[in-house]
Amino acid sequence: MSETSTAVIRAHADGYDMGKPALMGRQAAGHGFLRAAVKARGDQPIRGLAPNPDHAAGFDAIVKAIDPTAPFEWIRSFDQEQIGRTGVLYLADITVATHARQRLRSGVAAYSLCGVTHTTASQIAMNEIAALLREPVAPWDALICTSTSVVETVRRVHEAEADFLRWRLGPDLRIEGPQLPVIPLGVHCDDYAFSDDHRARAREALGLEPDEVAALFVGRLVYHAKAHPFAMYRGLQMAAERTGRRVALILCGWTPNDQVAEVFRSGAAQFAPDVRLIFVEGRDPPQRDNAWSGADIFMSLADNIQETFGLTPIEAMAAGLPLVVTDWDGYRDTVRDGLDGFRIATRAPAPGMGLPLAVAHETGSLNYDRYCWAAAATTSLDMGHLTDALATLIDNPAIRRTMGEAGRRRARELFDWPVVYSQYQALWTELNARRRAAASDPAWQARLAAAPTILPTNLDPFAAFGHYPTAHLDADTLVAVTPGADAAMLEARAGHGLFAGIPSARPFLAQVFAATAAGGTTPTAIATTLRQPIPAIVRTLGQLAKMGLVRLG
Repeated sequence: MSETSTAVIRAHADGYDMGKPALMGRQAAGHGFLRAAVKARGDQPIRGLAPNPDHAAGFDAIVKAIDPTAPFEWIRSFDQEQIGRTGVLYLADITVATHARQRLRSGVAAYSLCGVTHTTASQIAMNEIAALLREPVAPWDALICTSTSVVETVRRVHEAEADFLRWRLGPDLRIEGPQLPVIPLGVHCDDYAFSDDHRARAREALGLEPDEVAALFVGRLVYHAKAHPFAMYRGLQMAAERTGRRVALILCGWTPNDQVAEVFRSGAAQFAPDVRLIFVEGRDPPQRDNAWSGADIFMSLADNIQETFGLTPIEAMAAGLPLVVTDWDGYRDTVRDGLDGFRIATRAPAPGMGLPLAVAHETGSLNYDRYCWAAAATTSLDMGHLTDALATLIDNPAIRRTMGEAGRRRARELFDWPVVYSQYQALWTELNARRRAAASDPAWQARLAAAPTILPTNLDPFAAFGHYPTAHLDADTLVAVTPGADAAMLEARAGHGLFAGIPSARPFLAQVFAATAAGGTTPTAIATTLRQPIPAIVRTLGQLAKMGLVRLG
C-alpha cells in the first residue's frame, strides 16, 4: 500500500466503540469505517494518533476485536512528524478547523487533515463549520460531506461567515476553505446477506405469523432528536385498515430511559391499536440481525435537523428490504423514489421563521435536544402519500421483492464499505498531491514561510505572563547550588508531598543538580554538558530553585 492510500487515524475509541450503552450513529459509522481500514491495510499497520497509553490501548482493543492479527502503531499526539510521513490525519469527526490550528506548530503543509460530518445542527458543529474560513485550513485539507444536503448546509454557513468576516475585517480578505467532497457512509453488505433459513428462524424468534407483514424501524428511540413516531404509527394503522392485512411494527432500538420507552409503547397503543408492536434490543447484534432478516418493509420517517445522512436506510437496502422514508436530508441521495421504495413529502417552516429558536439555542435557553425538538415539532409529512405507499407495499409482495432487490443492488454498487473506502483512499491521494504541488509553487512557498508557528490562544505561558515576575531565568542566568544542599536533600525535598508531581522526572532533576554542583555555571553550559535542550534545563533549574536547592544570580 502506498503512503497516499492510507492515513493516520485519530484514535479516540469513542468514535468507533459499538459497545457503548448510549450508542449513536456516528459510532456505527466509525466502526464500519475502521473495519474497512483494517481490511484494506495490506502489509501496513493501523496507525493511530492518541494522547496517552490508555487512549491508544482502547483503540487498539477495537482494532484487535476486528482482526486479532492487525498490527497497531501508536503515534503520540505531539509527534506530528510521524503524521507527516504518512501524509494525512483522519479525524472521524468535523474538527478540521481545530486541528488546523494545532498543526501550525509544525507547519501548515506538514500534513493534510481529513474530517467527516455527522450531525451539523449542534452549536459545536456549526462553530467548526464556520471556523473553516478563519482558521489555517488549506486546499490540501478536506471535510467529507456525507450527502448533498450537508454540502448545502456548509455552503449556507460559509456564505454567512464570509459576509461577516468581510464586514469585520475588510472586503479584500482572502477567504478559502478545505475541499468538500461528497462521500457517503457505508455498510458491510455481507453482514446483511441473510439466508431463507435465517429469515424463517428470525420470524419465529420475533413471533411473526406467516400472514403478518412486518414493518421495521432501527435506531435510537427518541422522538425529539431522531424521528417522531406518530406518523409511523398512524400510517401503518391506516394502511392496515385499508388493506385488511395483519401488520406488525418492529421497533429495534433503545431508549434513554423507561419514561421514553413508555411514551413509545403508549403512543403505539393509542395511535396504531391494530398494529402489533414488537420491541427488540437494538444494541444486541443477534437480536438486531433477526429484526433485519425477519422484516418485510423498512421505515424511517426522519424529521429532525440533527440528521445528515441516515445509515439505516442503506443497511435496509443491503438487507433487501423496500423502504418508506421521508423526503429529507441525505435520504434524497440514497433512496430512489419508486425504485428502492418511497420518499414521503415533508414540509417545514420557511427560512426566517426560526430565528427565535436559534437565539434561544445560542444563549442556552434551549439545550441541544430541545432545540432539535423545537424545529422537528413544526415539521410534518404528507399522511395521504405515506398511507398510499405503505398500503402498496403491504398488499403487494411482488413489489416488495422488486424494490428490495433494486435496493440490494444499489447498496452493493454504491454503499458497500470497500467501494466507499476506495473513495477515501482516492481523496487522500489527491490531498497529498495538492500539498506537494504547493511546496513547489512560489506563491504558496511565500505564504507558508510567513505562517505563524505559535498559537495565539495557546502561547508559551512564560510569554503570555512574562510581565508577572521581577526578573527572568534565561539561558545566560548564573546558577549555583545553595550552600549545604546535596543529593540527599534533593531526594528528601523532591520526595515530599509538597512537591508531588514536579514536572521534571527525578533522575533528570538529579542530573541537572549534579551538573550545577560542579561549579557556578549557566543553563547554556549545563545544556551543552548534558546534551539537552536549553528550555528543558531552564525549566528544571526553576524547579530546583523553587525547592531551595539552587540560587539564581
